[in-house]
Parts: sequence; structure tokens; C-alpha cells
Amino acid sequence: MKFTAEQIAGILEGTVVGDPKIEVFKLSKIEEGTLGSLTFLSNLKYTPYIYTTEASITIVNDKFVPEKPISTTLIKVEDAYEGFSKLLEYYDRIKANKSGIEQPSFISESTKISDNIYVGAFAYIGSNVELGDNVKIYPNAYVGDNVKIGANTTIFPGGKVYSDCIIGENCVVNSGAIIGADGFGFAPNKDGGYSKIPQIGNVILEDYVDVGAGTTIDRATMGSTIIRSGVKLDNQIQIAHNVEVGKNTVIAAQSGVAGSTKIGEHCQIGGQVGIVGHLTIGNNVKIQAQSGIGRNVKDNEVLQGSPAFGYGDFNKSYVYFKNLPKLAKTINELEKKVDGNN
Repeated sequence: MKFTAEQIAGILEGTVVGDPKIEVFKLSKIEEGTLGSLTFLSNLKYTPYIYTTEASITIVNDKFVPEKPISTTLIKVEDAYEGFSKLLEYYDRIKANKSGIEQPSFISESTKISDNIYVGAFAYIGSNVELGDNVKIYPNAYVGDNVKIGANTTIFPGGKVYSDCIIGENCVVNSGAIIGADGFGFAPNKDGGYSKIPQIGNVILEDYVDVGAGTTIDRATMGSTIIRSGVKLDNQIQIAHNVEVGKNTVIAAQSGVAGSTKIGEHCQIGGQVGIVGHLTIGNNVKIQAQSGIGRNVKDNEVLQGSPAFGYGDFNKSYVYFKNLPKLAKTINELEKKVDGNN
């Protein structure tokens, strides 16, 4: 897909300095620019590269004035970084603008299909499913019975949405993610084994939720596991049954949240964090990577460690912890002196 400098300037409401008809078909870093590529200059430390880059088009701030001859065509905008980001978003929308139903795929006759949907080859859509406008179900995806998916939501290849789950509008479920797998419910029996407890609830994703690749969100035992509006989940996260994650909370990769824990709004949770079950995590909480949370957490706390405690106290304590061998040696020497004087 090719774009001219004139077209890009129109999208960004910018001004062309150079050849308005020159075309680009790929993106590059400014220091790695080649013919046919588009790049940008935002950070001033990269300014020297604009005089040597071979990129066909470079987006720059509107106040930029070259001090030496340049070969690249400039598009001047108010904020080059913001403009480049806007262009990436625009390109991504065009690239993902698939529609139609590919074959072979299976769509139940009872499925309610809205306008302009896309269903890729080998996808499966079960009974009584509702697909909103502009929903995209990529190849090899699975959508179980009685699922509802809101407008502009995308299920990428290999994504699985089990029966009875509800997904809102403008959501993204990435490859390999599983929405609605059984919660981890087993009861010990007389024989020393475990009997499975049926998991009859579902999962609800509200609007603007992103679910990373390989992430699993388990269905509730009863009721719903709920991921509130605007939540962003990284890859390979485990959300257990009956958990609730508050709106606009973000969780990084390889974290796990055990059953029935409630996480508040606007929290930031680092990678490899473990949170035990039946806890309440307040709003605006920040948890550093690799922390273990075993207690309720109040609003606005910042935690680190396992078991986690206050971030500031953790850093102070670590100063002493890393010096423990020296302290132990000093204490041993003092004890020897005391024993020698007795």
C-alpha cells in the first residue's frame, strides 16, 4: 500500500516541503531510512540523521528549519511524534479493514450478524451468538454458544470465547487468549482425590478492553468474572474465577490473580505479580514487578516485595539487606573482641 506525501499531509493537516508526489510504502527509523520509507524526527538528539537519511519522507515539527541540504521530503506538523502515531493508527485501521465471510468456516443459522463483519477461514461461530457491527473474527477463532460480541471488537487468530460470555464494544482479544475457560474449582473427596465443581458462570468484558496473547480469563463458578471498561491485559496473564478488575487498570505479563479478588480502578500492576484470592485491592494502586500480594490493599498504595510492603520502606530495607554479610562479619568480630576481653 503506497501513500504520497500529499496524502499523508492531508491526513495529518501538515505542510509538504519538497516533492508532494513522492511515495512511501514502509516505515523506518530515521537512521535506517531507505528509499520508499517514511520516518519522523521528534527527539532533537536524532537531528544529525535528517541530513543523511535516505527515507523518502520525514515528519518533523513545524518549527524545524534545516541547517544543511537534505534529500528527504518534509511534512511539517505541530507535533511530529503525535503525527506519526496518528498515521500509524490510521494505517492500522486500513490494514485491519477486512470484511466478508471466508470459507470454509462455520456460522450457526441462529447467529445474529450485523453489518460489515469479517469471519476468517476455519472460524467457528456457535448457536445464538450475536455479532455487532464491524466485528472481526479471524481464522481459527472459536466463539461458543450464546456469546454476545459488541461493535468494532476483534478476535484475532486462535482466540477462544467460550459459551455465554459477553464482550463489549471496541475490544481486542489477541491470538491464543481464552475467555471463559472453567474456573479452578475442585473439592476433596473421600478417596483422597478431587471432584470438579461445575463452573456455571461467565466472563464479561466491558468496552475498550484489550486482552493479550495467551492470556486466560476464567468463567465464574456462579455469576460473572468481570473486566471493566478500559482495562488492558498484557500477554500470558491468568485471571481466575469471580475476579473483578476495575476500569482503566493495566496488568503486565505473567501476572496472576486468584479467585474472587476485587481490583480497583486505575491500578498499575507490573509483570509476574501474584495476588492471592478473596482480597480487595483499592483504586490507584501501583504494584512493582515480581511482588506477592497477600493482604487487602488501600487506595493509592505503592507496593514492592514478596510479601509486598510499602515501596519506600522496601528500598530502605534493601539497603540493609544487601549489606547483611558485612554486618554479620562486623558483629562476629565484635563478639570475638568481647569474648577476648572477658
